[in-house]
Amino acid sequence: MNSIDETVDRPSIDNPLGFFERYLSVWVFLCILAGIALGNLIPSVFQIVGAAEIAQVNLPVAVLIWLMIIPMLLRVDFGALGEVRSHWKGIAVTVFVNWAVKPFSMALLGWFFIKGIFAPLLPADQIDSYIAGLIILAAAPCTAMVFVWSHLCKGDPQFTLSQVALNDVIMVFAFAPIVGLLLGFASISVPWGTLVLSVGLYIVVPVIFSHFWRKRLLARRGKEGLEKVLKSLHPISLASLLAMLVLLFGFQGTRIISNFWPILLLAVPITIQVYFNATLAYLMNRSFGVAHCVAGPSALIGASNFFELAVATAISLFGFESGAALATVVGVLVEVPVMLSVVRLTNATRGWYENASSVKKAA
Repeated sequence: MNSIDETVDRPSIDNPLGFFERYLSVWVFLCILAGIALGNLIPSVFQIVGAAEIAQVNLPVAVLIWLMIIPMLLRVDFGALGEVRSHWKGIAVTVFVNWAVKPFSMALLGWFFIKGIFAPLLPADQIDSYIAGLIILAAAPCTAMVFVWSHLCKGDPQFTLSQVALNDVIMVFAFAPIVGLLLGFASISVPWGTLVLSVGLYIVVPVIFSHFWRKRLLARRGKEGLEKVLKSLHPISLASLLAMLVLLFGFQGTRIISNFWPILLLAVPITIQVYFNATLAYLMNRSFGVAHCVAGPSALIGASNFFELAVATAISLFGFESGAALATVVGVLVEVPVMLSVVRLTNATRGWYENASSVKKAA
């Protein structure tokens, strides 16, 4: 998840997880209930919203997505890419886990649970769509909330910033090919035109726009001016997220009432992949003798997902009422509690981790 306040150059958060973010899963659940209720009470309104499309792009959804994503990307300093060499081992581990492991492990978990163990409990016509949603969710690493997780585990802020900047650059080029490849492996038809359009609309355009807006703000108003803009955009980004969730569940209202199981079952592979990828990154960093202040955020970046992008892409590719869209939203529901537990585990094992690192250095 990607809604935070941090300083421009070295993210430092006195109150790292605000009231709203701390209870994000509660607000998400309330939005789910509101969306389901409104979808059953006023379905005609949601039908009108759903029909507002140009070239397979729903205009109200596009506006909400940009309002969510652009404030988050405005926080990213791409100049931090120059710091990549300073922490190359931690960077290499995180890039490997984010791009060579996480999407593929999620595809395997989706196939094992959704197409295997849980298949009798799920609507047969949505199983492939659920798997597609899980793949899309795992194919993009989180971009901003990781600053919060990094702060909570006393991570190195410059490593976190340089890693986030690098991931955003990689995402521009790697997201569509990885998603297309894994959907093809899962025998799911890939609408390549829509996928490329989604990447352009929800990655390339926001990244370029945010980069130049950030430079303009810094040139005209300095760091304090940028911070004021970020703080003013913060509630807009959160409100857009919640409005998106209400819309999404409003479209799926009648279906969810008749079958609530998918939400609970989809949470299983998502939760497992978070713990698996966090553990893998953490242990790899330990084996390479990387400092804990880098290994902690590396594990957290390796585990978390950029669900705003995932939701937008799933809706563009498969529609509001698809299982893919629902699968990406379940990622929002489990994000905060699961990631907080990973933070606690990272902090609790600091002594064990640093003892091994000191022995390795002494040797």
